[in-house]
Amino acid sequence: MTDYQVCTRCVMDTTACDIVFDTEGVCNYCTEFLEKLKIAHAKVVDHQAHRDKFIAKVKDNSKGKEYDCIVGVSGGVDSSYALYLAVKSGLRPLAVHLDNGWNSELASHNIASMVSNLGVDLYTHVIDWEENKDLQLSFFKANVVDIELLMDNAMIALNYQQAAKYGLRYLLSGCNSATEGMRIPPHWNNFKYDAYNIKQIHKRFGTVPIKTHPIISSADFIWYTLIRRIKWVPFLDYFSYNKFEALTMLQKEFGYKPYPFKHYESVFTRFYQGYILPRKFGYDILRVYLATLVISGQISRDEAMQKLREPAYPDPRQEEQDRIFVMKKLGFTPDSFNEYIRAPAIPHETYGSEKWVSDLLLSINKKLKLVDL
Repeated sequence: MTDYQVCTRCVMDTTACDIVFDTEGVCNYCTEFLEKLKIAHAKVVDHQAHRDKFIAKVKDNSKGKEYDCIVGVSGGVDSSYALYLAVKSGLRPLAVHLDNGWNSELASHNIASMVSNLGVDLYTHVIDWEENKDLQLSFFKANVVDIELLMDNAMIALNYQQAAKYGLRYLLSGCNSATEGMRIPPHWNNFKYDAYNIKQIHKRFGTVPIKTHPIISSADFIWYTLIRRIKWVPFLDYFSYNKFEALTMLQKEFGYKPYPFKHYESVFTRFYQGYILPRKFGYDILRVYLATLVISGQISRDEAMQKLREPAYPDPRQEEQDRIFVMKKLGFTPDSFNEYIRAPAIPHETYGSEKWVSDLLLSINKKLKLVDL
């Protein structure tokens, strides 16, 4: 058994199965991320000129259309700030939101405030609750780690669908290197375009037909990208993005209300990350996020270590309220939920995966240089 160890430069530790340390105790995760940041910086020496060129391209490809681009919004800082920057840059975005029945009051407030103050149109796709509940329960019964695969995949699918509907070429995402650039350990989540995995798990454990839940496969991604020429763009990377400065501005200008941790705009995500992941699967997803902020220079390592020592739920009453709420909404009894927490984890691959299809298609694209991903 490997002795427990924490990286001396970031805060990644041996809960990541493929972590390795050099003689100074520095891990491969932050070393890889630093190299990624250097490459990104080399490509964009002049943010302003690079950004202006990109904005002009977006506008040129949307002449005569109702919108210039799609911006997916969740109510979180990154997507809210991406929407703000799109409008500030002179673009006409359509804000797109996926409602799966778990929005917190803060998320609803933040989205409404942003689109209203910016004068942006909002399209919200509401998934039928019984359908979403059945899909989520299928993933619980399967004992797989990435229950959020359902929401992540659906959100990606919805954005591509709306871009195709309006004939748009660009999806401006709040994804960015500064807060999300470090890779997630291989056993902590699943391939996000794995429609086959979703359908197979649902086929085995579900009962409600999938009708309103958007789903995207690897083949769909290639079709949208290669045929429809739609590009997913980490828009914040065109700017010198500091999450805390962005949060301050959003609070001041739009009455934005922050969350204690990243992705807590969803009640389920809050409970999933703060309760289920550490208790059932034995890791804290916040560790990757904080490690990324350390290496990108937004917080110190000491600050990150202190954050990790704090409970995922700053208020234990909130944790208990969320536990009761999630159990009731999904139909768990206290005993059945405890049985789920105690049950051993099962790899996603046990139920089948299409990641090999994606790897093959990406390999072909890399050789033939069909499209710039």
